[in-house]
Amino acid sequence: MTMTTLAWLGMAAYAMHILEEYALDWLNWSRNVLGLPTEWNDFYVTNCVVIALGIAQAMLAPTLPLAVLGFSGLQFINAVLMHVTPVIRTGGRFSPGVVTGVLLFLPLSIATYWTAWTTGVATLSDLVLGLVIGGATLAFPIVMLKVKSWPYFRQA
Repeated sequence: MTMTTLAWLGMAAYAMHILEEYALDWLNWSRNVLGLPTEWNDFYVTNCVVIALGIAQAMLAPTLPLAVLGFSGLQFINAVLMHVTPVIRTGGRFSPGVVTGVLLFLPLSIATYWTAWTTGVATLSDLVLGLVIGGATLAFPIVMLKVKSWPYFRQA
């Protein structure tokens, strides 16, 4: 499979992930389990940005494989840190997004990294940088949720 094919499959997987999270009330789960001050508008805007990034990385796949590795890194870290780990830490409490995280994100991200490595598209440092980019991409909206209540950032 090519990086471009894997990138588009990753984009489709993210669309399914968003649908799972929305349908199974990720918002209230994130408030209760993760302690995030989320609102549905935050969910909508963040996921619109993820869709835009997903389309961009798939279109850039032939010339900028690091974009694909960053998006795959986002999927891998999202599945592990935002879904699987909380299920384990809460003694099995369901996490909206864990099904697509485990069944789609993990296999696709591993396949993407394996393909990039075995075809010579990426070096070890590229693979690590992809995970760093993915982690930063995941962290950014979480940090924004946390700091928006700080007095300096209030616009009222």
